[in-house]
Amino acid sequence: MIYLDNHATTPCDPRVVQAMLPWFTTRFGNAGSVEHALGREAAEAVDEARGHVARLIGAAESEIIFTSGATESNNLAIKGAARFAQALGNGRRRIVALATEHHAVLDCVTDLAGEGFEPVILPVGRDGLLDPATLAEALQVPTLLVSVMAVNNEIGVIQDLPALGALVKEAGAVFHVDAAQAAGRVPLDVAAARADLVSLSAHKMYGPKGIGALYVRRRPRTRLLPLMSGGGQERGLRPGTLPVPMIVAMGEAARLAASDGAADAERLRRLAGQLLERLRAAVPGLVLNGHADLRVAGNLNLTFPDRAAADILLAAPELCLSTSSACTTAADGAVGPSHVLTAIGLSPAEARRSLRIGMGRFTSDQDVEAAAALLATAAQPLAGMAARSAAE
Repeated sequence: MIYLDNHATTPCDPRVVQAMLPWFTTRFGNAGSVEHALGREAAEAVDEARGHVARLIGAAESEIIFTSGATESNNLAIKGAARFAQALGNGRRRIVALATEHHAVLDCVTDLAGEGFEPVILPVGRDGLLDPATLAEALQVPTLLVSVMAVNNEIGVIQDLPALGALVKEAGAVFHVDAAQAAGRVPLDVAAARADLVSLSAHKMYGPKGIGALYVRRRPRTRLLPLMSGGGQERGLRPGTLPVPMIVAMGEAARLAASDGAADAERLRRLAGQLLERLRAAVPGLVLNGHADLRVAGNLNLTFPDRAAADILLAAPELCLSTSSACTTAADGAVGPSHVLTAIGLSPAEARRSLRIGMGRFTSDQDVEAAAALLATAAQPLAGMAARSAAE
């Protein structure tokens, strides 16, 4: 199997696994039990991991709150900030997000309409980027919070966070950044971005699933109401016993991302260029979605001219790719076109002919060569028809 779905999740780096395993067995203390040596050892490991995560984004250790992942971080950031402001008597009700945000943000923002807030969803251009003028116009109305995804999980485009953050802060709003797809892949600096809140996820940067973090600015202080009540862990913002093995793993993943990220990106940019060149030569009419240059290394979102994405995957079962980025499954099981692809102007039919390719740290040159040949063959009309007949 050839794994090219690294935006969905990344495999755990063996170095991360090695760092994590002792904390399940011999070093099993509760980080809250500081009265004895095992508990203090666990607390020190959590502090060390917190430091690695903080340094990855240019933050202070005290500004990192561990969560179960980016979805929880997004909810804590957006709902927590909105509810705190409301409880304080702040009259601002407008909450702004982009049409191409992850549903963990979009649903969070729209849910707040039921609590008296005003969700505003901004359009993006055909390249997937937000025009600062569009944001500036929206900010003419007093705004409580703006949420922007640093790197899009489908089309890989990189938003200009410093330019957008400057507008948000000038308008006196809170700036939240969903950086799940960005951390470890592109340089991040919370001060340069003017960010107040930043959501992170370990399993997008070669750590385990089930652990994430939220950056919460201390100066000037960003205030949140917690989503849960409990023992007061994580500054009272995220109570619950700390999962020390997972936190250690996220810290190691962040440390490796800081040291290896630039080299990874350079290699992945080369591999993506080679794959795109091969496919364009073999599949006339192939379209790259999103900005050609302002995109994360290793990402290709491609619309094929003749074959549905599902047919291509049937014809190339050796490839681990996802059509979930090009389709959204509702609670009733109905499949619709990707909200990201339609937001940048693709028709539903074009969205269904689109595949997301996400290369990662463990993608090899041989993987890319094999994937190019398999996709080139699978994209031909007869290959898709044959695969569907065989499946039936």
